[in-house]
Amino acid sequence: MSTVKSMLSNNFIEYASYVIKDRAIPDIDDGFKPVQRRIFHSLFEMDDGKFNKVANIVGNTMKYHPHGDSSIYSALVIVANKEYFIDKQGNFGNIYTGDEASAARYIECRLSNLARETIFNKELTEYIDSYDGRNKEPIALPAKIPNLLLIGTEGIAVGMATKILPHNFNELLDAHIKILKGKKINVYPDFQQGGIIDVSGYQDGNGKVKVRAKIDIPNDKTIVVKEIPFGTTTESLIASVENAARKNKIKINSISDFTAENVEIEIKLARGESAADTIEALYAYTDCEVSISVNCIVIKENKPCEMGVSEVLEYNTKRLLFLIEKELEIEKNKLTEKLQDLTLEKIFIENRVYKKIEEAVTYELVLSIVETEMNKFKKVFIRDLTKEDVEKLLEIKIKRISRFDIENHKKNMDDIVRQLGIVNERLKDVTKYTIEYIGNIMHKYGKDFKRRTKIDKIEAIDVKNISQPDIKVYYDKNGGFFGTEVKGELSFSVSPFEKFIVVNKNATYKIVGIDSKVFVDVDVIYIEVYDEKKIFSLIYTDPISNTPYAKKFKIEKYLTNKIYNLSPSGKGKIEYFTLNPKEKVKIRYLKKPKQKINEENFDFSKIEEKSPSAKGIRVSTKEIESVIKV
Repeated sequence: MSTVKSMLSNNFIEYASYVIKDRAIPDIDDGFKPVQRRIFHSLFEMDDGKFNKVANIVGNTMKYHPHGDSSIYSALVIVANKEYFIDKQGNFGNIYTGDEASAARYIECRLSNLARETIFNKELTEYIDSYDGRNKEPIALPAKIPNLLLIGTEGIAVGMATKILPHNFNELLDAHIKILKGKKINVYPDFQQGGIIDVSGYQDGNGKVKVRAKIDIPNDKTIVVKEIPFGTTTESLIASVENAARKNKIKINSISDFTAENVEIEIKLARGESAADTIEALYAYTDCEVSISVNCIVIKENKPCEMGVSEVLEYNTKRLLFLIEKELEIEKNKLTEKLQDLTLEKIFIENRVYKKIEEAVTYELVLSIVETEMNKFKKVFIRDLTKEDVEKLLEIKIKRISRFDIENHKKNMDDIVRQLGIVNERLKDVTKYTIEYIGNIMHKYGKDFKRRTKIDKIEAIDVKNISQPDIKVYYDKNGGFFGTEVKGELSFSVSPFEKFIVVNKNATYKIVGIDSKVFVDVDVIYIEVYDEKKIFSLIYTDPISNTPYAKKFKIEKYLTNKIYNLSPSGKGKIEYFTLNPKEKVKIRYLKKPKQKINEENFDFSKIEEKSPSAKGIRVSTKEIESVIKV
């Protein structure tokens, strides 16, 4: 049994780790989940500047992704519709309407210029074996922009989930610059769908945001939804509006969807309805306003980690500095090697070293002669001469030697020296160069990615204030029933969100909602719309001791339809009930032998407000006959 438990435990841990690291949670280094990284690796591998069929890209990605092709296809479509890294051709669906993309065999795509410039560099990429050992795939791509925050992501793993909202391209890169300059940063989500966002509860990417649709009023009878909240579509939003209309929460004549390149949902109002009030109702009852909870969990150093958006940006900025410095060092080494080659070539040809090997009878002797002759000019070498250098010189063709242009060769060497100087200057202050690099990227691509979502404060809507009192409810005193389908003399016009307080003669009360028909009691002494601010005053008799008590209270907490006692003993009889906290009454007692006082006045203003369950103050030791207002 213990073996089985151990096997199940180990297998579950392995499964959970796999789902977390290799499926659902993105890596902070490049911001991609494994399937996304494999898609981009395939796109780069196949990139020739032309469009490729998505079906071919999916097929190529299958070499690296040990799961079904449908997950690759859907992941590619989602990333392509972000419009940053993939150029599209064909029907990739519609993020506004929710329409699906065409089949993979009908649509094409390729890497965008932004992707080519900022995501890939083979010399900075570390590779591992693919799942079947036949190919190599990247551990993380050397991304130079914060892809994780740029495109956002969502994933559910075992015991954890991540939801990171997309942010604005220019604002993220500007945040990079501020971090490099030691300044504080604040970045907030930005959605392709536009809309209005309240970020007061964002909590650096681990709280929640409210998002609203943008609604215009072209005339008194029409309102038009121009932008929709993130996570919704025109189809889902229209469905929510129609559902609210069926429940009489809003009154409209018709709703039409004219969305094409831009969102346009036209709502015709019912006769007599106000556009402003209807918009409030749309925000309250439909998907025109949504609340989104966010949670920033990423894979960092091979482990899941919860981070704030600012922490992610700081990490990405440090990684950007590292990548820029590595690129500069690689470029410096390449230029240095090229300068060495040109220097050796110049010496080899100008000093006719190739003539001195004509009499050599062995290859080893040839190598020795060239090495000896070349080392006579050692002081102008960039580095020490190697065997590889000598072999490279011997590979120079006679045709090239005969056409050697000294001036052009010197110009090429001067160009490399100049380039080396630039690289060395950049290496002296990598931070300064990184800021320039980011600025160039912003200048080149930033104009295409302006902020679409407006940041604003969204005030909470009280549904009670916007609900119309158009529901009639009745109380039947004889039968004790209450509701919309009850016939009775006592009636109320209320909104569907109101609740009622019912106080019975037996010193009990309950709060009830609006229903078609519900039994409350025939012995009701008070029934009215519930208001937590109302102060109730009463005199009741405890039947166990036959002692009258007075109390004053508010009802601020309750459970709907639960019966509460106003008498601590659970039994009682209300002698007098009023909403006036300063009421003055005359109490008449049952006449008994030797009883000197048969009536006296009582002032409710002289007692303190207590809880509904409090016993109250004792009024007298006598039994009450009646209580009347003075």
